[in-house]
Amino acid sequence: MTKKVMISAGEPSGELYGALLSREIRKRWPDAEIFGIGGVHMEKEGVNLIAPISNVIGITEALKHVWEIRKHFRSAKEAMIKKKPDILVLIDYPDFNLALAKKASAIGIPILYYVSPQVWAWRIWRIKKISSLVNKIALILPFEADYYKDTGLPYEFVGHPLAETIGIEKSKEELKRMIGLAPERPVISFLPGSRPGEIQRHMPVIKDIAAKINKELPEFQLVIPLAPGTDVSEELKDYIRVIKNRTKEVVACSEVSAVASGTATLEAALIGTPMVVFYRVSPLTFFLARLLVKVKYYSLVNLLSGKEVVLEFIQNEATAEKIFSEIRNILHDTAYRYNMISNFKKIRELIGEKRASERTASIVGEVAGWNSTSA
Repeated sequence: MTKKVMISAGEPSGELYGALLSREIRKRWPDAEIFGIGGVHMEKEGVNLIAPISNVIGITEALKHVWEIRKHFRSAKEAMIKKKPDILVLIDYPDFNLALAKKASAIGIPILYYVSPQVWAWRIWRIKKISSLVNKIALILPFEADYYKDTGLPYEFVGHPLAETIGIEKSKEELKRMIGLAPERPVISFLPGSRPGEIQRHMPVIKDIAAKINKELPEFQLVIPLAPGTDVSEELKDYIRVIKNRTKEVVACSEVSAVASGTATLEAALIGTPMVVFYRVSPLTFFLARLLVKVKYYSLVNLLSGKEVVLEFIQNEATAEKIFSEIRNILHDTAYRYNMISNFKKIRELIGEKRASERTASIVGEVAGWNSTSA
């Protein structure tokens, strides 16, 4: 009988993890049928998509796309009932995925939650709901284990899947040639985020920073790497290059990156590129977040380090002047730069030794009740 896996990954970073997991599942069970919610990465790994990922972040964007999200939920629920998979794998995206988990639990489908919602930041009460619905949770951040240790829910820290994707062995000069940049000129990169709304909000400040760098540090090449399926809608000066689907390579050949807070900050840290972090959301989303979110830091780099390793400029603090000043500081203060890179090495040691996708695929087999030695 064909083994069936349903994966629900509602956001860009989650669907990358879903793709890596799908690849490992197929290595163990080549005949497995994998379907669910995902994007281009999952589709390339042979996953049958029943709905696309969401590019929504923030309260105001969610309100604008509520009917689209409901449509995707109906498609997911109907596919799950019709196909009745051996296991449902949920990847982050808590409001959507916990509602889907409730449906799956009601019809007896085992559930693995891969990538915990950020219960350590806000809505900690979701831990109780997660524990009542899922069979096991695979954690990608080591400190998350403390939040689940007294719940009775089986949990395991499996490592972070991003650590599997780095693999940069070429020199900066080789990378520049490979992606069409001048190998003799240094690079500064800007990562605006992976969602259209993030890119739209962050481009004005990025353009202002780029103008300052071009005026004061004209020897630098300025690059915006974009994820697949995203684009910049506004006109850019000719000294700004946009390179698609090469984010890892662009960051690796950069002397410094200005990074929108999110998974990309961890990616830059694992690569070892010094950075400054920034982020902007709608005023309503920021107001509500200030009331609800209880964290000292926003970036994964600082959260994992337990201290301020990189500067974070959020909302009104995310100005071209402040971000450019920090870029200059990173470039010119050798001791400061070295200390940042040294702390990045500690993060790699903390999460980089485990193979998250490989271990999680094994957990899929365990939760689904498959014999892991069978084809």
